[in-house]
Amino acid sequence: MSEKMITLTIDGQPVTVPEGTTILEAARQIEKDIPIICYHDATTSNGLCRLCVVDVNKGRLLQPACVAQCQEGAAIETHNERVERSRRTILEMLDSAVDLSQAPEIQAQFHDYQADPERFPGAKRRDHVELDDNPFYIRDYSQCVLCWRCVQVCAEDAQYTFALTLGERGFDTHVTTLFDLGMMDSPCVFCGQCVGICPTGALKPKVEWGLEQGFSADEIRQMTRRPRRKPEAES
Repeated sequence: MSEKMITLTIDGQPVTVPEGTTILEAARQIEKDIPIICYHDATTSNGLCRLCVVDVNKGRLLQPACVAQCQEGAAIETHNERVERSRRTILEMLDSAVDLSQAPEIQAQFHDYQADPERFPGAKRRDHVELDDNPFYIRDYSQCVLCWRCVQVCAEDAQYTFALTLGERGFDTHVTTLFDLGMMDSPCVFCGQCVGICPTGALKPKVEWGLEQGFSADEIRQMTRRPRRKPEAES
């Protein structure tokens, strides 16, 4: 049976795609740029950050392009005034709560949308203690944008280790381990996939972190050396 194809327009340009294609995938097919934060090709799309919202048929609500599917005859606008205002506000709210100093892609988006860093001067910050509990990487959740990428890649999307999860709710939601265990006591196998997929400085290799802190090569070597297990005493 042949695959059903549908035709729609994106910013006035016709595009024909298989039924079930997301708006983001269709836009990429015709080289239309839609900004993303939580989306990654290697993880399941959840439409969390809402930076990819687009205007579909002048509807009441903007739609997240990473999960919304294309519809026959739809007229989609990816960069009208309404869309850009929404994206700008999202970036301003994110910047008001999270340290984005080590998130170059988000900083570029902040500049592109002319976001105002002083829009929410009295906003509460997500401040977390930097966690140095293993020889391989540092966790600084003050820089976490809750994209869920690390949680997903550690679970069904790749590793099936389930070392990472989400703790608490609402504004206090944060990435953690089950029962807040240290990484050395968690199921983590230190594959590094969570570090590689993180879009900010929330997860950082200890070597990189050590160099930034001014540690010598010998000091970094000691920090990244996993302690040897003591041999069990003979009975």
